[in-house]
Amino acid sequence: MSTKIFVNLPVKDLARSRDFFTKLGYSFNPEFTDENAACLVISDDIFAMLLVEPFFKTFTKKEIADTATSAETIIALSADSREQVDELVDRALASGGRPSMEPQDHGFMYGRSFQDPDGHEWEVMWMDMSAMREAAQAQQG
Repeated sequence: MSTKIFVNLPVKDLARSRDFFTKLGYSFNPEFTDENAACLVISDDIFAMLLVEPFFKTFTKKEIADTATSAETIIALSADSREQVDELVDRALASGGRPSMEPQDHGFMYGRSFQDPDGHEWEVMWMDMSAMREAAQAQQG
């Protein structure tokens, strides 16, 4: 079974959000994109539906989180290398994103994060799986 993930995120300005993620190298699926929503393609099975706030409200009875003061989610993306982490986060910051947390460097794992123009938090991380397995084996004895 192949499960696809659609993360729904409210946005204030759809054009600004589309421009931001396009600058990061992502594309949008035109079949699920109109004046109320844009389907951000993260991978073959992972998508973020960027929904203008009034349209987002049609899917929930709850209030939309104020991302200036609250975190509703942290979307974590994997990268193939430390360099790819830096490249994507640096591009996000240069394209209107804001820093989120300090970089995390644990040797076998490296991550950085940013906030998109609507304040949603994105974390980009790389993990050296072979080094992680070696460390786990060393701890086991």
